[in-house]
Amino acid sequence: MQSLSARRAAFRALHAEGCFVLPNPWDIGGARRLQAQGFKALASTSAGVAWSLGRDDGELSRDEVLAHLEALVAATDLPVNADFEAGFADAPDEVAANVALAVATGVAGLSIEDRTGKELYELPLAAERIRVSRAAIDRSGADVLLVGRTEGFLVGRTGLDATLERLRAYAAAGADVLYTPGVSDPDAIRAIVQAVAPKPVNVLLWRPEMRVADLAALGVRRVSVGGFLARAAWAGFAEAARQLHDDGSLPAALFPKA
Repeated sequence: MQSLSARRAAFRALHAEGCFVLPNPWDIGGARRLQAQGFKALASTSAGVAWSLGRDDGELSRDEVLAHLEALVAATDLPVNADFEAGFADAPDEVAANVALAVATGVAGLSIEDRTGKELYELPLAAERIRVSRAAIDRSGADVLLVGRTEGFLVGRTGLDATLERLRAYAAAGADVLYTPGVSDPDAIRAIVQAVAPKPVNVLLWRPEMRVADLAALGVRRVSVGGFLARAAWAGFAEAARQLHDDGSLPAALFPKA
C-alpha cells in the first residue's frame, strides 16, 4: 500500500493540469474494482453509502461516516476524497473539530457543503466554516485538499451571480477546489471556472448528455458522479429482482457465457 503522504501528493498533482474522473464507490468491493479499472482517485458518496444501509442521504451520523472513510482508505492504494456533507455541525468550531477527525481517517481531500436542510447557510457563516476547516487541516500538518461546495443548484437557488459570489468567498477562505453540484449549462460552468481560476473546479455528471471531454474543454479539472454509480447498481438489482418475482428467472446477462 502506498503511504498516505504519497497518496495525498498524487491527489494534489492530479489537480495541477488536465482533467480527471473521480468516481464514487460506496463500499470496499466497489473501491477495489474502480482501482482495477484504472481510475487514479476515488471519492466517497454520502448517498451511496446511506442507501446501502437502508437509509436516505443525510441520515448517517458523523461517526458512521468516519468509519466508512477509514474503510475506503484502507481498501485501496488510491487517494480518497471525502464527501463530508456539511461537516456534521453548524457552529464553525464544531465543524473544525470534525474536519480534524476526517483528516485522521487518511483521506486526501474532503468537501464541506453550505447547505442546512433545504436552505443555505448565510454567506458570512458559510465562508467562516470553510476558513476554520482550512485552519484545522493546516494544524494537522496533512496535505489534504479542501473542497468548498455550494449546494444552491440543488435547493433551487440557481442564480449564477450568487453562486459565483459564494465560490469566490470559499476560495478566499482557503478552499483548494470549488464545486457546485447540479450545474450543467456550459456557459455557467465556464463562468465558474473563470471566476475562481487558477483554483480547480469539480463538476458533477448531472445530465446524460454531459461528457468528460466537453467539461475538460471548458477548463474543468475533475469530474465526479456522486451517487449515480450507486443508482446504476440499484437499478440493476431492482430489474433482476422484478424478473425473479414475476418470471421466476434471472436476466441472461448475469450468467457466464457458455
